[in-house]
Amino acid sequence: MPYLDNDGNRLAGSISEKLFIEIGGVKQGMFLRSKNINNPVLLYVHGGPAFPNYFLIDKYNPGLEDYFTVCYWEQRGGGLSYSSEVTLQSMNFDQLASDAIEVTNYLRSRFGKEKIFMIAHSGGTPIGLLAASRNPELYNAYIAMAQITNQTESEKIAYKYMLEQYRLDQNQKSVTELMKYPVLESDSNIIPFFKSVVRDKSMHELGIGTMHKMKSVIRDIFVPVWTCKAYTIREKINIWKSKFSFLPKTNLIDELFSTDFTSKIQKIDIPVYFFSGKFDLTVNIDLSKSYLVQLQAPLKGFYTFDNSAHSPLFEEPLSVRKIIEHDILNYKADLADGK
Repeated sequence: MPYLDNDGNRLAGSISEKLFIEIGGVKQGMFLRSKNINNPVLLYVHGGPAFPNYFLIDKYNPGLEDYFTVCYWEQRGGGLSYSSEVTLQSMNFDQLASDAIEVTNYLRSRFGKEKIFMIAHSGGTPIGLLAASRNPELYNAYIAMAQITNQTESEKIAYKYMLEQYRLDQNQKSVTELMKYPVLESDSNIIPFFKSVVRDKSMHELGIGTMHKMKSVIRDIFVPVWTCKAYTIREKINIWKSKFSFLPKTNLIDELFSTDFTSKIQKIDIPVYFFSGKFDLTVNIDLSKSYLVQLQAPLKGFYTFDNSAHSPLFEEPLSVRKIIEHDILNYKADLADGK
């Protein structure tokens, strides 16, 4: 949908496009949206990895386009970028980071910017982290929402919490469901648990999932994909084909759990901002906070959102806007925790 002025005419200087370009040798899709194309450019790296959440941008309208020309890039193998051209072998974090850098250079060229901003969410944060650390000269700042660190440890903490909560609630049915995946007994049970319906259901029931107040995956994830007008019917089908048929065949999840990003990336030569929800156990907030303490960067800010779980951008958009206006666009961290 185009941006309109008060008279119903297209807003001068605005942009609203869905386009496909060749990135990393395959056709990849993205949405470009801005109320003013002279604003700084922001690359949005969604989570999953390779499971786009533009449908949540569309539903909650957090307003990033008020400050930036935003590129909502959909990673190879997922959403708009799902196609037979994408090989299983190409689905790894190195390639995805390379793709992100290529998208960055496309945006720099198209909008005449020396550098751009980047925000990554959850499963997109390993991609953003790698891109920012490898080519810091391309970026003004790196913003991470639910920064992944050591996901194996995060899953153990979340599992233990859920088990304790269900026991306190005397919910024996849910305890039994969780115990089918004895995560605390062996790391070999972590990936099967991560891929299970039980994990998703339990996290959302207990308010530690996608959003603190999001209780139904069907109502709040599945349905919004189908009602999002930005996608064609075929593209909506591809979102689910990718998630349930293609992505499980890749090694992305194995790579995610075998990598400790706190040791892999120890320095980034640009300002770094971490956003985490107080209730986030999908990607553990305490692990993200500890990582930022040890990460070397010229400027760092950690921001805790007291009413959020995994997605502060959608849960507390006004707080995010305040941080963007006051801190990020001015290369400060005055509103960060402890300041």
